Amino acid sequence: MQTIQSTISEPGVLTLQMNRPKVHNAFDSAMIKELTAALQAADEEDAIRIVVISAAGSSFSAGADMNWMRSLVNASQEDNERDALQLAALMRTLNYLSKPTVARINGPAYGGGVGLIAACDITIAVDDAQFGLTETRLGLAPAVISPYVIRCIGERNARRYFLTGERFDSQQARAIGLVQQCVAADQLDATIDSVISDLLKGGPLAVATCKQLIYAVAGHDVETQQSMDEYTSKVIAGMRIMDEGQEGLAAFLEKRKPGWA
Repeated sequence: MQTIQSTISEPGVLTLQMNRPKVHNAFDSAMIKELTAALQAADEEDAIRIVVISAAGSSFSAGADMNWMRSLVNASQEDNERDALQLAALMRTLNYLSKPTVARINGPAYGGGVGLIAACDITIAVDDAQFGLTETRLGLAPAVISPYVIRCIGERNARRYFLTGERFDSQQARAIGLVQQCVAADQLDATIDSVISDLLKGGPLAVATCKQLIYAVAGHDVETQQSMDEYTSKVIAGMRIMDEGQEGLAAFLEKRKPGWA
């Protein structure tokens, strides 16, 4: 893999590290495909009991890579929808993985990076991290990640942070349910290790059954999510080709304010 570093430690802990630090671990098509494939492989491997999602460098993930987004500016709605479905498949695979997942949040997370966090079971962040759902400032919406983020932060908080695009800190992320624990940077790995120790004390089948139980009681599963993904992918694909979305992306790439600002 070119964009993901995979490490297995005993007993059965797989760490998938996003490895694009120069662009703050922003998503492009290659990273989405590689991370999805690595998660699918982990789900099928009995020896893997826990998956940790981490990131190289000082950021967790800046969301979509703007150079990658540039290539989609003149793409058709069908091509944009196909692209959005790839991200939807990544989020769905992570969210419904049969193994427990832990997000090691070492720094800022925006847009799709927030979606990755929301799709993990356990989320631990450094106390100086920043977060944001900044898509509206590009004339877009956090469509594909919305099912996972709304389940984490609730409709009321989504109605603020989806609309304003404002940034917020780790303490606020914890208050609204996106992050479960905030720690000093020098305590992050020890805290992750403690959580892993607790997870390993549970029976693997019992842990997997608990995840399925939660989905069933909450009223969703991978099949219903796939139907939702088709809708959210259409939403973002349509917004990307509209005048406002085109202007927002152009303004960002040209480092100027969009026309509506």
